[in-house]
Formats: sequence, C-alpha cells, structure tokens
Amino acid sequence: MTTDRLATRRNKLVQSIRKAGVSALLVSNSKNVTYLTGFTGDDSYLVIGPDVLQIFSDSRFEIQLQDECPAIAADIRTSRTTMNEFLVQELTRFKLSSLGLEASSMTVATRDSLVEKLSPLELVSQSGLVEELRQIKDADEIEELRQAVRQAEQGYQLMKSLLLPEMTERQAAHELEHGMRRFGALKAAFEPIIAVGDRSALPHYRAGLRRFDESPFVLCDWGAVSPKGYHSDLTRVWATGKVPPKLHRIYGVVLNAQQAAIAAIRPGVNCQDIDGVARKVIDQSGYAKYFGHGLGHGIGLDIHEGPRLSPISTDVLKPGMVVTVEPGIYLPGLGGVRIEDDVLVTRDGCEVLTSVSREMGGVIS
Repeated sequence: MTTDRLATRRNKLVQSIRKAGVSALLVSNSKNVTYLTGFTGDDSYLVIGPDVLQIFSDSRFEIQLQDECPAIAADIRTSRTTMNEFLVQELTRFKLSSLGLEASSMTVATRDSLVEKLSPLELVSQSGLVEELRQIKDADEIEELRQAVRQAEQGYQLMKSLLLPEMTERQAAHELEHGMRRFGALKAAFEPIIAVGDRSALPHYRAGLRRFDESPFVLCDWGAVSPKGYHSDLTRVWATGKVPPKLHRIYGVVLNAQQAAIAAIRPGVNCQDIDGVARKVIDQSGYAKYFGHGLGHGIGLDIHEGPRLSPISTDVLKPGMVVTVEPGIYLPGLGGVRIEDDVLVTRDGCEVLTSVSREMGGVIS
C-alpha cells in the first residue's frame, strides 16, 4: 500500500469530518485505523482532523508503527498508564473544540470516561465516516480481494481432493482452512460452514460430526483472508450421491435467482432493487418464506461491511464496490441451498471475481 493512497484516504476523511462539523475524529475501530494508516496492529487509536494526525498506541507496537507508517507521529504509552488515561492526557494537548467518536466501535464505558475527563471538550457521536469510504475499493484493494478469492478457491479444490465418505464436517473444515493457508491465506475469513444433509437448512451452521456418507449432499460456505487482511466469501452445494428431486428443484431456483441478480448489478442501481430481483424469482417459485436473509453484503477488511443488498437497504451501487450475491432457500427437515459469489461493480456493469464451478456434481467416490 503506497503512502499516496493512504494520504488520499485521509484527505477524503478530513473532508467528511469538516462536513460533520467537528474539529477531529477519534478513530477507535482497528480496521479503520489500518485503512487510514497501514498499521496492522490493534489496541490503538488515531486522531485525525484538518490540523491534527496522531496515533496513540503502546510499546508493544512501537517498532511496528515505525515500519508500517513512519510518516505518522505516534504517541506511545507505557504500562504505568491505562489507554483511557493516556487518551485524556494526549487529547487535551490538541485544544480541540469538539471531537467525533466512532459510535459503532467505542464502548459505552470508554465514552463515559472520556466525557467526564475531557469536559468541556464537546464529544459528538459519529457513525460511518470511515466505513463509507471503505465501500469503494481502490486498485490495490481489488487486487487483494482477487487474491483472497484465489486462495479460497485453491484451498477448496485441495480439500475436495482429500474428502472420504467417512470424514466428518469438522474434519473437512480443518482441511479447508489448512488448504487456504497453504496457498498463502493469512487465515480463514470465518469458521467454515460445512453442513451435511438437513443441517444445510441452518444458514450459519457450525461444522460438526456428521459424516459425508450420511447424506447425498452438502453445503459449504467459506472464505480466505489475504495477507493484507482482505476477505473473500463463497458458498457451494455439492452432490455426494443421488440428490432428492425437491433439492434439485430449489437448487435451480436459487441459481436462477442469483444469476438474475448478478445481471442487474451496475452503477446507480439501488441495492434494494438488486435484492428484489433475486427475491422475485424465489417468490414466484413458491419459496418466499424460506428466503429470510438479505441477498448480500460488501466485503473488504471485514467479512461483512457496506453496502448491503437487502429489502431495507438504502445503499446505491458505485464502481469499486465489491459485494456478495448469495440467495438461499432453506427447507427444514430436507436441507438448504445457498449459492454465493463475490462481484465487483465496474464502470459499466459488474465482474464476477469467483470462478469455482456451480455444478452440483459429485465430489466423493
């Protein structure tokens, strides 16, 4: 990540801070600190405004800060001072008239402490100033996301080659995570969901002790984190035997819904409308009540971030956004189907970043 790109992000944020009417913003979300500075540690804060730019951290990260963001001044606390005490001490020096706080990441206890000790400094809750910027990915971020997709797909293919009928969901999940790491991933984007048979009707099932030979189909939801912290997110359903006709039918419905939604993605379209395209296909097939979640979400430094594709979303698609498209139908007692791909919004449409086959062919002999 070049310093120019980081400086551009900070400059855009300063414009937002001015519009918010505060002197500066105290960034407490560690992912937002990373996005603005390149620092990949945690337990650190950034104060940023038109006339101030400073990181507050501790001695564990002193060398790392010098390596990752040498152009930004860092105040380093020792173990003799708590972070709250240190923040009060350091923020007082800047003589700010008002300070924005990230309402979605700062605890009530920390906020209350700062309000009490920084008076008469006006503390103002802010929401989404950095997250809104993060929705639009630059070229470096898009390449990181492509890498996370490749690592997820390579790990997936390796896992499939190792599957045996007697293996459990949990064993397969371990193989999948290990495979992604072998291909360069930092870690799994989340605990892989591998659900055999009727367990696939649980959208956020945790891989357990079901064996692959206990059912003729399985759902797998997984993703990788690239070395710089960007996430991928995919879902596929495999046939491991003769699949019930009803499951075949809902697979076709979900696939049609997903493809219709992807075809509608382009700049300027409301995310609510994209959700509606997929939901209409599922509704007209008679499965409306079995698709309860939103169609998708943004991915980046977090596995779930803006924009949101849902019936209540107010987001509008813009070039550089990367979203998942993941319709699903979940039938209790039978099983569920979810098909998920990662999609980049381009200047004139979209590009599907994921390439792993959507065929339901068998993978275990």
